[in-house]
Order: sequence, then structure tokens, then C-alpha cells
Amino acid sequence: METQNDNNNAVSNPGLKKAKYYLLHGPRLALCMAITLAIYLFAIWYQFSYAHLYGLDAHDPVFDTYWMTWFYTEITLEILVATCLWGYLWITRDRNINDITPNEEIRRYFSFALYLAMYAWTLYWGVSYFTEQDGAWHQVVTRDTSFTPSHIMIFYLSFPMYIITGVATLLYAHTRLPLYQQEGISLSHVILVTGPFMILPNVGLNEWGHAFWFMEEFFAAPLHWGFVILGWCGLALCGVHLQIVRRVVAILNDMEEKNEKKVSNE
Repeated sequence: METQNDNNNAVSNPGLKKAKYYLLHGPRLALCMAITLAIYLFAIWYQFSYAHLYGLDAHDPVFDTYWMTWFYTEITLEILVATCLWGYLWITRDRNINDITPNEEIRRYFSFALYLAMYAWTLYWGVSYFTEQDGAWHQVVTRDTSFTPSHIMIFYLSFPMYIITGVATLLYAHTRLPLYQQEGISLSHVILVTGPFMILPNVGLNEWGHAFWFMEEFFAAPLHWGFVILGWCGLALCGVHLQIVRRVVAILNDMEEKNEKKVSNE
């Protein structure tokens, strides 16, 4: 009978029911991933269509038409998106974050996991496909400017996209989750965001090195070690997920204990 009661209590626990319900919020994540995938596929199509026709000579006026126009457009849109997203997360921050209910806190951790999944998705595209195709481009095409068709897509499109998403995860965590109010800044989370973020400043060193040393575009070259090391910081995502799981399990256990006491008192 004791085991049966425990099972009934666990099933009737509202926190467990809420947790199962929040797992169904995947369509929101799928929609965001689909939108970013469409952006990346359009960028790939644009490269295939115009890179070799109008992107081989940076001094050709047609280069400005097809590539610098794209550059100015994406930079403008990224500034706008970053301002709106980061501003929204800050303006709508929870000013009574330690007073939220356990159910609400669990809901927010599942939302936080969606933000992290989106960050991992954009980071994957930035440091995998676009990085690899940039190396392939420079192995066959002379680097006559820092604004090559591949650079415009990798350094000024895919990298800023994952940086915008990464900073959003930090803002969400510190404005809505009691865990980061009570225990302070998460080292794993900081490494996860700032490591890949520093890949973009490292671009300056990369361009300076190629301009003065004329190095081959091999990823094993010392000039590229910074990209590799900073990219590995993305593995800190595992640490952040462990923190989420630990916190959610603690909340559910606490709710179950309170539910058991309530049933026993009745």
C-alpha cells in the first residue's frame, strides 16, 4: 500500500504534470530553427549564384552592388534584431524573481532550454558549414580584401546571429531564473557565450596574419588555433544543462515531499 500511495502521489504531483506539458513546447523551437535555416539556405543559394560571377574582384563596381549591399543590409538588420531582443528581455525582466511559484520556475527552465537549443543551432552553422566553406574558398581564390563573399556570410552573418542568441540566453537566465540570483553567475554559461563570442574579435588577428604572412588556409595552421580553442568553449553547454536538470529535479522533489505531507495530514 505504501508503494501504491507513493506512485499515486507522484502521478498527482502538479509539478510533474507541468514538466510533461512543457516538453510539448517543441513547436516554438522548431519554428525558430526553421526561420534561421531559411536564412542560412538563402545565404548559401546567394553565394552559389553570385560569388563566382561578381565576388572574385573586390575592385569591380559590381562587387559593391552584389556584396557590399548585402553586407550593409545584414549589419543593419542584426543591430535591429539585437536591440529589440535584448531590450525586450531586459524591459520585461522579473523584478520579483524570488517570489515565483515552483511551477512557473519549472516553465522558465524549459523556456531557457529552448533558448540554449537555439543558440546551439546557430553556433553549429557558424562554426561548421560557413567556417569550412570559408577555408575552401580561400584555398582557391585570392584574398584581395577582408570583405570576401565567404567572409560576408561567416563573419558578418552567421557569427553575429549566434552572438545575438548567446547574449539572449544570458539575459534570460539572469532576469528570470532564481538559480542565478541565488547562486550567482554560472561559469559554464559565461564560457559558453563569451568563448564563441571572442571568435569574432579573433577575426582581426586572422586577417592581419594573412595580410602579412600569406599563410595557407589550413585549419591546423597556428594562426587558426584561436578559432579552434574558442569554438571548443561551446562544450560548456553540457555544464549549463546539468545545472538546469539539478535545479528542476530539486524543485520536483520538494513539491513531491510537500504533496506527500499534505496527503498524510488529510
